[in-house]
Amino acid sequence: MPTDDALIQIVDAALAEAARRSGTWLLCRPGCAQCCLGEFPITQLDAARLRRGLAELQTREPVRAARVRQRVREAFARQAPMADDEPCAALDPDTGTCDLYVARPITCRAFGPPVRCESGDLGVCELCFEGATVAEIAACELDFDPQGLEPALLRELEESAGVRGETTVALALSACLSA
Repeated sequence: MPTDDALIQIVDAALAEAARRSGTWLLCRPGCAQCCLGEFPITQLDAARLRRGLAELQTREPVRAARVRQRVREAFARQAPMADDEPCAALDPDTGTCDLYVARPITCRAFGPPVRCESGDLGVCELCFEGATVAEIAACELDFDPQGLEPALLRELEESAGVRGETTVALALSACLSA
């Protein structure tokens, strides 16, 4: 059975290819945190990856990990974990970069290049592809899981760990608050 690491390699390779095809249309850069505002649903597979990422960060950079945990606490203190303007708990407000970048959810990895939504529409970041034609956008489409690994891995996790449903970054990391 493929692993989450294999899925991430596939997603990251697909993203690199989509970014190559997108060229200057794709404006995503470190410090642009437009997509990091407003909580969004993530899978339990993403949640497990984030928790592992925070544990690894704790080992390498305990002060930085403590800042992430503090932002999770603050998000809950504001009681607005799903607010549209709520910054992601993994977002470093000073740098505009993700403290858990290597462990980020699939949604975060796939944001920027055009991605086909469940409705069939092609979604893009509102900052990218300004002035591009529909054909130019479609030529840069990201197919981040062509083998359908994510649903299989998610089913396996749900069966083995007994976790189900979607969560958010803040909720997923709240399990790490005592660390």
